[in-house]
This record gives sequence, structure tokens and C-alpha cells, in this order.
Amino acid sequence: MSGSIYGKSFVISTWGESHGDGYGVVVDGCPAGLPLDESQIQVYLKRRKPGQTKYATSRKEDDEVKILSGVFEGLTTGTPISMIVFNKNQRSSDYSDIASYYRPGHADYTYDQKYGFRDYRGGGRSSGRETISRVAAGAIAAAILKELGITVYAYTKSIGPITIDYQNCRKEHSLNDPLSMPDPDASQRAEQYILEKKEEQDSVGGVIECIVTGMPTGIGEPVFDKLDAALAKAVMSIGAVKGVEIGDGFEVAKRTGSQNNDPFAYDNDKKLLKLTNHAGGILGGISDGSEIILRAAIKPTASIGRPQRTANKENENIEVQIVGRHDPIIVPRAVVVVESMVAITLVDYLFQGMTSKLDKIIEFYKQ
Repeated sequence: MSGSIYGKSFVISTWGESHGDGYGVVVDGCPAGLPLDESQIQVYLKRRKPGQTKYATSRKEDDEVKILSGVFEGLTTGTPISMIVFNKNQRSSDYSDIASYYRPGHADYTYDQKYGFRDYRGGGRSSGRETISRVAAGAIAAAILKELGITVYAYTKSIGPITIDYQNCRKEHSLNDPLSMPDPDASQRAEQYILEKKEEQDSVGGVIECIVTGMPTGIGEPVFDKLDAALAKAVMSIGAVKGVEIGDGFEVAKRTGSQNNDPFAYDNDKKLLKLTNHAGGILGGISDGSEIILRAAIKPTASIGRPQRTANKENENIEVQIVGRHDPIIVPRAVVVVESMVAITLVDYLFQGMTSKLDKIIEFYKQ
């Protein structure tokens, strides 16, 4: 299986299956001298850990990370950083029937068509548990961005038909809210909505919004490797994501040019600024210094308890009820995954951008 490596200058390589021994990631390209220990990684992993709320799967996992290489005396060494998280609470028997049929909304059929064989225990590589590796690597990327004064903050914008009111939002609320919503009123309504759908043995989806502040100008490439294209690919590679918007996204299709263009102006210090940010911080595939704004549409959990129509390998049409421990909603646990993939992409592009200007190379090597 190819496609488990991401990045050019800051490179991650992930491995593992949901019911195997564990998940891991190798991060290559991290510079030496970054303060790093397992507790920093653990903070990020805790945000996606299962079994913490009534809206998440009841699978209990410690998700304790162990750094195997690349760190010495609390600092990165510049060599590949290898990390592992062991699986401890698998119940593979819950999935024994799945080998014979294709679950609606899952990758069972396409895996069989591609490989002629699949690990049906929880989906193998297609499981949402694969995101452990991304989040562990994302914690390192976020630490690098922090050194540069860049922050990546994601939160739940909407769940089903319920959307936050920006006038009622508090960042600190989203960091402690079970649904990761910054609007407490919207969160309360969303909780009731989720419980209603859970009672109906159904699931719900939502939208995650991600804001990047402190990003310098001039990062990205103008043609195939546009920064917005890279961010879209990174976020779309998350299994539950079915759509990505940058800036005002699909809303721009309803506007005229005069309504959508972002005017430029100098402030009192003669610094050039945009007066609006419909473009979402990226122009021509290159960062413009404004906040980068990104949204990801997260599908409802595919595994639901109500009866569903499907087909089996014996060419029969059947009805199934999926058993096991599944989230009624993926969105809250996916917030940190979106943050991680955005952070990884930004670090990769920042490192690539260091060679864009000759004077910067001369300044670095002749200082």
C-alpha cells in the first residue's frame, strides 16, 4: 500500500491498523533543538481519545505515546522522530460478520476491489483510529509553529442544522466543551439533537472551522502546489471529510467581483493590509498575511445501529444491523485532526519557502 507518506521537507510516514498492535508515525525533517517530550504529544492525543464523553465510542484506550527516537535530553536531535501508540482495548469479535458483506458508507467494497483482501476488524487502515498518527505528528508541527508565532485553532462550527452564533462565541469554551463548540447555547442545542438521533440509532455530521493566525506572507507555490490546494488535500485525506472550503468558499459563487474582492490599504505605519478577507488568507496560492480560514465538512458516522440494506459476497441482497462501539458523531474528535493536518502542511511549506529568495539563503549561510 502506497500513500502513507505526506510532505516534502517536513515528512510524516504513518503505519498501523485499528485492531493491530498499535499505530505509529515517523517524522523526518524536524530541526534540531526543538523542546519536545511525550507530555506535549499527549495533550493533543487526549483531544481525540475515545471514551471521554457520551458522544464518543465507548472503546477505552489510554492512547499513551512513546517516543522511540529523535529526542535527547528534551530536545529534538534533527534525526527522524519515531513514535508509537499501542492498542489495548480491541474487540475484534464485534466485526466477525463483516468479512462476508459490505457495510454502507465504509471502504469495505473498495478495499476488496483494490487489494482482493482486507482487514475487516474495524476497517484496518481505513479506520478513524488511523488519525492517532496524524495527531502525534501534528503536535510536533504545532510546536514548531508556536516558535514562529503562528497558531492553528479549530473548533466545531455546526452540527447537523445547528450553527454557532459568532457574537456568542468564546474560544475558552470550545477547549472544554464536549462538542468543541465555542458557542455554549449552540452546543446545548446540538447535544440534544445528537441524543435524539442516537436514540433513533442514527448518527450526525457537521462542519469544523480552522483559523490560522500569524502566518507570514509569501508562503506557497503559484501553480500546482498552491498553499490552499495543499491544505485542501491534507484535510480531504482525513477519512470523514467530504468537503473543504477556503475563505468564503462556495458563497463566492453568489457574488459579483466588486462584492468578493478584498481591497488593499496602508495603515498608519505604512503596512499594507487587506480591508476584508473573503479569500481566506491566500491569493494566487500564496499566503497574503491575513488569517487563513478553512472549513471541513464531516460526514455522519457510517456505522449506525438501525437496519440498513446492503449486499454480501455471495451476490445476495441483505439487511444488516452494525454492532460494536461507534461514535454517534465524529466531529468533536476530528477537530484536533484537522488542526494537525493544517499544522503539518504549514510547516512543510514554511520549510520549502526558506529557499525562495537568494538573499535569504545568503543571509543564513553568511551570518
